[in-house]
Amino acid sequence: MEPLRGRSAELGQLLAAMRAAEGGEASLTVVMGEPGIGKSALVRALVEQAERHGLLVAQAAAHQTDELSPLASLAPALRSGAEPLISTEHFLELASLNAQPLWLGERLADLIGKRLDGVPALIVLDDAQWADPLTNFVLRVVVARLSRAKVMWLLATRPAPGALFEQLVDAVRDQVPVHAIQLAPLSTEAVLELAADRLGTPVDPALSVRLGGVQGVPFLAEQLVAGLYLAELPDGLVEGVRRRVSSTSELCQALLRTAAVFGSEFQLDDVAVLMGESIAKLAGALDEAIRAGLLADGLSTVSFRHELLRAAVLAEVPPSAQRALHRAIADQLLAGGRGASAAAPHILATAAAGDVSAINTLRAAAHELLETMSITAINVIQQTFELTPVDDSIRGDVGEDVVEVLLGGRQFAAAEAFADDLLGGTALYRGPVSPDLRAAIRLRLLPHMSATGRLTQCELDVPGASAPLADRMRAYRVLARLEEPFQTADPVAAGVQQLAAAERARAIGRYAEARDLYRAARAATGDEVGSHPAMHIELTELFCRAQLDDLAGALDRLKQLLGTSDSWLAPQLSALRARLELATGNLSAAADAAEDCLRWSTQVFDLSSQTPARQILALVALLKGRLTEAREQATDDQIRALLEVADGDTAAAARLLNAPLEYPERHTLLLNAATGTTDPQVAARAAELLTSQAEASPTLTFRSTAELVACWNELTYHPTADGAAARARLAEVVDGLRSSPRPLLLACAEALYGRVELEAGERKTAVAALESALASFTELGAAAPATRVQAMLQAAGVRRRKWAAVRARPESGWEALTPMERRVALLVADGHTNKSAADELVLSASTVGTHLRSAFGKLGVNSRVQLTRLVLERFASPPNA
Repeated sequence: MEPLRGRSAELGQLLAAMRAAEGGEASLTVVMGEPGIGKSALVRALVEQAERHGLLVAQAAAHQTDELSPLASLAPALRSGAEPLISTEHFLELASLNAQPLWLGERLADLIGKRLDGVPALIVLDDAQWADPLTNFVLRVVVARLSRAKVMWLLATRPAPGALFEQLVDAVRDQVPVHAIQLAPLSTEAVLELAADRLGTPVDPALSVRLGGVQGVPFLAEQLVAGLYLAELPDGLVEGVRRRVSSTSELCQALLRTAAVFGSEFQLDDVAVLMGESIAKLAGALDEAIRAGLLADGLSTVSFRHELLRAAVLAEVPPSAQRALHRAIADQLLAGGRGASAAAPHILATAAAGDVSAINTLRAAAHELLETMSITAINVIQQTFELTPVDDSIRGDVGEDVVEVLLGGRQFAAAEAFADDLLGGTALYRGPVSPDLRAAIRLRLLPHMSATGRLTQCELDVPGASAPLADRMRAYRVLARLEEPFQTADPVAAGVQQLAAAERARAIGRYAEARDLYRAARAATGDEVGSHPAMHIELTELFCRAQLDDLAGALDRLKQLLGTSDSWLAPQLSALRARLELATGNLSAAADAAEDCLRWSTQVFDLSSQTPARQILALVALLKGRLTEAREQATDDQIRALLEVADGDTAAAARLLNAPLEYPERHTLLLNAATGTTDPQVAARAAELLTSQAEASPTLTFRSTAELVACWNELTYHPTADGAAARARLAEVVDGLRSSPRPLLLACAEALYGRVELEAGERKTAVAALESALASFTELGAAAPATRVQAMLQAAGVRRRKWAAVRARPESGWEALTPMERRVALLVADGHTNKSAADELVLSASTVGTHLRSAFGKLGVNSRVQLTRLVLERFASPPNA
C-alpha cells in the first residue's frame, strides 16, 4: 500500500481510538470531508493497521441507490472478510426482520456481540451519507447495545446537514465516546509527495506548478498525474474525463454514459438490456473503461471508481438524453418485475407535473417501501404529491396516501398537520373535498388519536359520507363517549364499538367482560380504513388477563410478541412485561423489562411508556430497600407517598388511596395504605375501594386483598373480645393465597397475619407465619419488607446463628436512619421543637433528643438549619408540611 501523505495527525487519532477499542472502550468515529479529500484513503490506512494488530475487520461502502434497499449499506460489512460477523444461516434469517427495525437491531446486536465476545474489532462504513434508513436505524441500536464490546465503529461521510447519520451520532453519544475528524485540504508539500508516490519519480517543476491548481484535494492530484484532470481549466476534471472517454470506442462511450445515468453502481446485464447489446459484446467495452481508470469490476456489480468520475461522465450527457434514459430505465425495471420502488428514482428524475402514469407508479412505490423503508416511502410520496396539480381531484387521493404513509412511518404530528392543511381549504389543495375523502382521511387519523386520548379533539362527524364511512365515524363517537352504541352492518364500525364497550368495562374494573370484548374487537380488525390496530387491542387484552390472575398465560403470549410483533410497539410491550414480571414477584426481570422500555422508547421516539416504566423501577427499588434509587425514578404522587411512608410519615398513606384503577399492583398499594396508617378513615376507605374492585372482578387476588384489609380494620379499629374470628379469617386468606400466582402478595399476607398473631400473644403461630414471609421476601429479593419482618422476629425473641442475607442498613446517609429517626428529622425540619415533636409522636422530649442526635451523626450535620437544608434538597419541601 502506498504511504498516506499529510494525514499523520488524523491517522494518529484513529489509531488511538483503535487502541482504546482493543482495551475495551467502544467508540464511534466520524471522518468528514468533501468529495475527493481523502476519506477513503484514510480509512484504508486504518484498516491495514487494524489487520496488522489482529483486529477483526468488517467494512462496506454505501451507494446512492442504497436508499431503496433495506440494510443494503450495512449488509456487505456483516459478511465481509474471511471470518464474517454474521454466518450465512443467521444472515438469511435477518431478512425476515427487515420490516421490524428494532427487532432487527436487537438481533444483530446479539449476533455481533456473541461473534466478538472479547475479540477487538473495527467496523467501517464508507460514504455513510448514502446509507439507507434501515442501516442508520439499526446502527443506532447496535452501537448502543455493544457499548461494552471491544469495537471501534468508523463512518466516513461527506458533510450533509440533517442527514440520517447525524441522528445516529446524537442517539449513541450518551452510550459511547464519539470522535469527529474533519479533513482539510492537503498541504502543498503533501500533494507533491503524493504525486511523487504515484509517478515513482520526483515531480518536475512544470508538474509542481500544475499541482498547485488542485487546491489540496488528493483525488484531483491523482487524476492530474493520471491525465484525467487538467488543472489549467476551470472544469478540469470534466475536460480530462471527456478527453479520456473520447479516446475509447463508441461502444465504450455509450456504455459509460448509460451507466452514469443508472448510478454509481450498476449491474452490467441491466445496461446491456437497455442498450440492446449482448453482455459478450459489452465485455470488451467494459474492459476499455476499466483500463481507462473509470470503472471498477466488483464481480456481481460494476461501479465508477469515484463518484466525481461518474459526475464528470454524466455532465457530458445532455439533459434531454438523461431524461429519456431515466424513463427507459424505469420502463425496463417495471417490465422486468423489479417493482415500482426500484423504478421510483428514475421516474422522479423525469416525471412532469400532472403525469398520471408516473404518479400512480410512485404511489405504488411508496406503499411498497413503507414496510421496510418508511423514511424513503415518506420522501417518495411527498414528492409524488408535489407532482399533482393543486386543483386536480387526484391530488386529494394522493394526499390521503401521504397521510397513510406518514402514519405508517410514525410521523403522527406531521400526518395530523398535513391532513388539517389538505382539508382546510389552504393553498395545499384547491380541488374538491368530497365527504368520503374527508371521512377517509379522518378515519386514518382516528386510531392514533384514540391511542393518545385525543379523540374529542378530532372531527368525528362528516355529513354526506357514504354509509360504511359514516358508520365508522359514528363508532368513533361512541368510543369517545359522545354517542350511544348503535346497530351497524359494517364490520369495522362494529369492531370499534366493541372496543368502546371494552374500554368502558375496563374503566370500572370489569376485567373479564373487558377481556372478552377486546378479543371480539381484535377479531373484527382488518386493513380497511378506520380499523383499530389489532396489536394495540391485544396489549390491553393481555393487561385484563393479568388482572384476572392469568399471569402465566399473559406473560407467555407477551414473550411471543416480543421480537415478532410490530417493533414500533416495543416500548409498550416491555412496559407491560415489566408490570407482569413485578406481579409474579420476579423483581430483576421487571427492572430489566422497564429498562428495555426506557431504551426502546428513545430508539423509536415514543416516550409515552416511560412513566409506567419508571413506576415499575421505583416500586422495585422500594421493595429492594433502595430509597434513593426509588426517589430518582419517582414520577407520581403514589411513589412519593410510599417513600414518605417508608420515611415514617404515616399521614402520607392517605395519598395512596388516589391511585388510578390501573396503577401497577394497586391492590397492594391499598393494602399498604390500610396497614401503614393510624387513621381509621384512611383504612376504611382502602377497604371500600378494595371491596368495590373485588365486586367488579371477583378474582382470588382482589377478594383476598379486600378480606385482608377488612380483617385488619376489624382487629385494629373495631376489636371484639378476642378477635379470634377475624384472625381465623386471616388464616383462611393466607391459605387461599398459596395458589395465587402473586408470591409477593402471599408474603405480605403472611407478614400481616404473623403481626396480628404476635399482637394476640399467639407466638408459635406468629413466628411460623413471619418466618415463611421472611423466606419468601428473601428469595424474591424484596429486602425492604424482609428487613421489617426480620425485625419483628427479633423483637419476638427469635434467635438464629445467622439470619438470611437481608440488605444491611447503611452506616451513613438518609437510608441509615431508622424509621423513628426519619420521623424526628422530618418533624424538626418542618419547624417542630423537641417538645412539639414529642407530643406529635407520643414520646418524651429526651427520647426525641436521642433520636435527633443519632440522625445528626448519620447525616453528617450538626444543626437544625443544616438538617432543614438537607431535607429541602431531598424532598423539595418537608413531607410533613
